[in-house]
Amino acid sequence: MASSLSSRHFLSLHKHLKITVPGGRYVSQAATKTKAACDYDGPSMKTSVPGPRSQALTKQLEKIQNVVAINFFCDYKESKGNYLVDVDGNRMLDIYTQISSIPIGYNHPALLELMSVPNNLSALVNRPALGVLPPENFPEKLTESLLSVAPRGMKRVQTMACGSCSNENAYKAMFIWYRKKERGLNTPTEEELHTCMINQRPGCPDLSILSFTGGFHGRTLGCLATTHTKAMHKLDVPSFDWPIAPFPKLQYPLEEFTRENAKEEARCLEETEDLIIKWKNKGVPVAGIVIEPIQAEGGDNHASADFFRKLRNIARKHGCAFHVDEVQTGGGPTGKFWAHDHWGLEDPGDIVSFSKRLLTGGFYQKDELQSDKPYRIFNTWMGDPTKNLLLVEVLNVIRREKLLEEVTRTGKALLNGLYDLQARYPGILSRARGQGTFCAIDFCDEETRNSILLAARNKGVLLGGCGDKSVRFRPSLVFKEHHVNIFLNIFDDVLAHHK
Repeated sequence: MASSLSSRHFLSLHKHLKITVPGGRYVSQAATKTKAACDYDGPSMKTSVPGPRSQALTKQLEKIQNVVAINFFCDYKESKGNYLVDVDGNRMLDIYTQISSIPIGYNHPALLELMSVPNNLSALVNRPALGVLPPENFPEKLTESLLSVAPRGMKRVQTMACGSCSNENAYKAMFIWYRKKERGLNTPTEEELHTCMINQRPGCPDLSILSFTGGFHGRTLGCLATTHTKAMHKLDVPSFDWPIAPFPKLQYPLEEFTRENAKEEARCLEETEDLIIKWKNKGVPVAGIVIEPIQAEGGDNHASADFFRKLRNIARKHGCAFHVDEVQTGGGPTGKFWAHDHWGLEDPGDIVSFSKRLLTGGFYQKDELQSDKPYRIFNTWMGDPTKNLLLVEVLNVIRREKLLEEVTRTGKALLNGLYDLQARYPGILSRARGQGTFCAIDFCDEETRNSILLAARNKGVLLGGCGDKSVRFRPSLVFKEHHVNIFLNIFDDVLAHHK
């Protein structure tokens, strides 16, 4: 399996990287020589989290809107690099980064300098309706930013505001493409034009999107039909009857379960193809397949590169568009800019959606999925040109500082540390896995996971849960090996005192 890196390899590497010193188990030789620019020295905690100021602000906001999901209030002016500061003055090492959305840390000097340029102020204060009235430099900035990192085989990109609306419109693009194939050169009939206005066939055709168990693609209505993580996301909301294929459940360590995991992936691929045939036979053909390279919200679930290559072939065989959802994995956290680059395909997909670390949302598409009529893929803003300005500079920093190489090195240190912790706390931790710094580890149960997350936060480390009992690691691209060791020391201490 190529989805996660070998535990034996990292345990071997770990012996060379780690030395033990008084006052801290994890100290890297490289870390003693490295200090990230625009960063604090470490966590600093003044209160438990949330502190009194956060609690007061939560009560104030509660009178205005739902606050059930709020953790604490932040002081973004004081936050810096890999550290998030709250309104009570607590400084936490942030290994969650706004759910994987801060590419090069908080208040990076290059981005602050960019926003101080007077010529950029008009983009900030005059947000245009990009679909009808874009600014003069919009083609240039798209070329410098999103097109400069376009996936293989793609030269068209459509900006959107967020991950959900990116996927929602990508689904529409797949449906429009599929019906265009069926019509050939014919134009829509009068019956189609009439019936679509009353939500009836043939204008609103019976088509479907195939998704996978454990997948998360957003919370808007169409995306929700392809999201299968938590019941609370979907409860009480009407949905489409679309096919749901099984995503492989791999056994770890991967190298000890090669045969079993290959069999599991083959089973899932066979069921996927059966579902495509079944839905076609019942008159609801699969227009597109949507999948994450690593299922993030669903528990950081991996599959091998071979699985994705074969799935791509199944989509091609049955005439389905293949949509790779890189909203969380895109932008470099796996050590390559796109996680699907690990598959080794020249033609990885027909649509690739993105958001989060790329600051703006949107999707890349093959030429044939380009809509041929106005307002079919459209909303008022269709993104934000200030985010494209920022992304240009983010990409400059990534290239200049060789951050993807840094991610690979740091990811090795992080995963090797997780392997060490699970070996020492086998009753609590298991299944450490990851690519680059896009890592996760399982706890023995959900209650323990949640308790450890809160304890780590009060010690100055901010982490996020996913799936039923996993913790996911989503640091910025400027997360260094010495940050890994700060985390490991604190996490080790929390685990040692857990009862």
